[in-house]
Amino acid sequence: MPLPTKYKFIKPHKLTMYKYYPKKRYNETLRFLKKHVPTNSNLLDLGVENPFSKIMKEEGFKVTNTSGEDLDENLAPIINSDCDVVTAFEILEHLLNPYTLLKNIKANKIIISIPLRLWFSPAYKSKTDKWDRHYHEFEDWQLDWLLEKTGWEIIDSKKWTNPVKKIGIRPFLRLFTNRYYIVYAEKVS
Repeated sequence: MPLPTKYKFIKPHKLTMYKYYPKKRYNETLRFLKKHVPTNSNLLDLGVENPFSKIMKEEGFKVTNTSGEDLDENLAPIINSDCDVVTAFEILEHLLNPYTLLKNIKANKIIISIPLRLWFSPAYKSKTDKWDRHYHEFEDWQLDWLLEKTGWEIIDSKKWTNPVKKIGIRPFLRLFTNRYYIVYAEKVS
């Protein structure tokens, strides 16, 4: 299903701490979300409101974001939610304990995307923000196993590359090495 023209060239959001958000990541994520979730669904998007949660709202999804709580310590937003679907776009890699979070989700559907561990690059750690770091950089099988152990069945998944406009060995490797992994899973009864 082709994306609306307005999402083919997503502009950077002025308030973001990143230099830009990859257009491909947003396009692939939106396409996958629309494939599995009706727009009239109530979504709990883990993480504070961000440019992608705004795009989901523009597309008609009813989105509530968490408020910046430490989800390793405070599961109240998840436990108290009556949403239909939980989305976790590039969130689990920041948690020390994604197992407990996944076990406590009451919704029956979840969509998770993660940056995949790259063999040629170290784990991400911001030089300026002590909270912006990846505790986990998953391989696809690790996320699959985590979901299975926490009572979820993967219905669909997809991987994609994330080329960058730079010159060098690592940028070259990014042309054909998958960087993102997204899954749609349902709770096992």
